[in-house]
Amino acid sequence: MPAPLDSDLLRHFLAVAKTGSVTRAGEMVGRTQSAVSMQIRRLEEVLGGPVFERLPRGVVLTPLGRELLPYAERVQALLREAGEHLTSPRISGTVRVGIVDEYVESTVPTVLAEFNAAHPEVDVSVYCDFSHRQIAALAEDRIDLAVIHNWDGTGTGEAICHDPTVWVTSLAHRTHECRPLPVGLFINSDWSRDYAARSLDRAGLPWRLAFEADNSAALEKALLSGLAIVPRARSTVPAGCRILGPDDGFQQIDNNDVFLLTNPRRASAAISAMAVVLRDAFRPAVAVRAEEGARG
Repeated sequence: MPAPLDSDLLRHFLAVAKTGSVTRAGEMVGRTQSAVSMQIRRLEEVLGGPVFERLPRGVVLTPLGRELLPYAERVQALLREAGEHLTSPRISGTVRVGIVDEYVESTVPTVLAEFNAAHPEVDVSVYCDFSHRQIAALAEDRIDLAVIHNWDGTGTGEAICHDPTVWVTSLAHRTHECRPLPVGLFINSDWSRDYAARSLDRAGLPWRLAFEADNSAALEKALLSGLAIVPRARSTVPAGCRILGPDDGFQQIDNNDVFLLTNPRRASAAISAMAVVLRDAFRPAVAVRAEEGARG
């Protein structure tokens, strides 16, 4: 059986790889240069080959070292995660989260998986609805946190990302070339009238209402099947679709920010932890998805 890799050997390996110097690595881990060199030799004996090439002014990774590097980084990251999870105070209780349904498929699974893994003793319930209904639910103390759209910057709350709404078409169909445009909108929605439809009127595009629904999932099906073009938050453009921009004759629908609202009557460690996960889930994801949607 191959000898297992010692995590302490990997720690010294990563220090040398990061600093490019045995001496500086020793300063990083609090060991002497000779002690670090001994750990690297032990690692190389286990692996059966050199992980560093010695140069006059330091060291560089060999092919074997480059192959080891991502494994060592994953092991150290897992050890840090385990230490943080097992030594941090255990959180329990309940969290009631409201979120607009547009992010149910793109963001909610990531948020829940990360939160449940870190805080398995917290009971989480999710309420998906339009922004104005979430605001009402928050006022009525039915939810603790609300993730909502703020289309014109006049609302209050914490902005956690910028995610304007755009028109989207299917790559498999040429729906956006039809005249009048077949359009999918939300049922009984002031936003559909004041923002989505008005953006088409401003651009001078003739259109007809081809599909109505009260949820994003149904509108997405109409989009993918070529029944209609639909409005989507820029970060949630589905695979197989693309944004319709100025080159196509379309305008951005709104200047939406995603806001995080909190219930002033409720405060707990569990709610605070969920707020942190929500912020982290939205901020990096939007830029990546927006870039991918624009390329589509």
